[in-house]
Amino acid sequence: MSCDYRALANAGVQSLMPYQPGKPVEELERELGIRESIKLASNENPLGPSPRAIQSLGGLLDGLALYPDGGGFALRRRLGEVLGVEPACVTLGNGSNDVLELIARAYLSPGRNAVFSAHAFAVYPLVVQAMDAEARTAPANPADHAMPYGHDLAAMADRVDAHTRVIFVANPNNPTGTWLDGASLKAFISAQPRETLVVVDEAYFEYVEEAEYPDTTRWLAEFPNLVVTRTFSKIHGLAGLRVGYAVSSPEVADILNRVRQPFNTNTLAQAGALAALEDDAHVRESVRVNREGLAFLTAACRERGLGFIPSVGNFLCIDMGREAGPVYQALLHQGVIVRPVAGYGLPNYLRVTVGRAHENRRFIDALDQVLSR
Repeated sequence: MSCDYRALANAGVQSLMPYQPGKPVEELERELGIRESIKLASNENPLGPSPRAIQSLGGLLDGLALYPDGGGFALRRRLGEVLGVEPACVTLGNGSNDVLELIARAYLSPGRNAVFSAHAFAVYPLVVQAMDAEARTAPANPADHAMPYGHDLAAMADRVDAHTRVIFVANPNNPTGTWLDGASLKAFISAQPRETLVVVDEAYFEYVEEAEYPDTTRWLAEFPNLVVTRTFSKIHGLAGLRVGYAVSSPEVADILNRVRQPFNTNTLAQAGALAALEDDAHVRESVRVNREGLAFLTAACRERGLGFIPSVGNFLCIDMGREAGPVYQALLHQGVIVRPVAGYGLPNYLRVTVGRAHENRRFIDALDQVLSR
């Protein structure tokens, strides 16, 4: 006898489309029979992990038969010292995606809703829909705004009501690279009901050099409904180990830890993250490489008359002036993997991760060849 297992799934899950990660280099080379491809699709750090993080892992391999520290005591304590909060304020996750899902699991359900912006991180609608809650998408800034396609905080506030339990704010936002200044964001948080969590997703926090960009962890004492999420996947180069965290009031952290899997951050991830926190030189060098690479890419776009969304992250969204899907496919045949963002409502754009100098140049050379056809 047959059975419709899709119909048996939770209502929100039945129509859920899985998150699509960037194409791996190995898959591309296997499919097309090419070699020496480069991947500028997933906003990874082209410098890789801190040498200290790599060194920290070597002595741990003999202990992999043992379960990790389920509470991440040492890492939470060190994060607390770095951020100026108590360890009880820190919740660890298998990447910051995991923490976003914990928030949804803890605070969303049928009859409740979450608010986020159009063109924001794809995980927000996924975790909301999985909980069969209502996703309220606010329109983004118009194309001629100083922060084109970025968060319109007034439009987001208009969608908040008595049933809103979570507001997701990406600062800076992925895939647009746009950002919110401290005064505007603080005013927005101040106006929200205390029973509504404001989740500020700061995955690219360390890359931002704008003077008015805020460190929202400094506001936690003032706003008990504030949750800040960050990751070791980006500037720290530990995407393969999957470790992120949330910083919040101890009361919210206690709730998140009730739904968190007990061993969601593994032994290697915790050790690598601890070591990465001590390597300020690697972070500074990563920022420098990103600054120079972003300047190169934006200058190259201007020289070619290509529009782009001004970015403070480690990526740039470039307007192809046409449907970007065929350009993406043609770049694959050149051995260059970037990211189409039609699924984010930007069908003419490709998001390009800032790489090393030779990778950025190779992307531009490949793009020239594709657009000249």
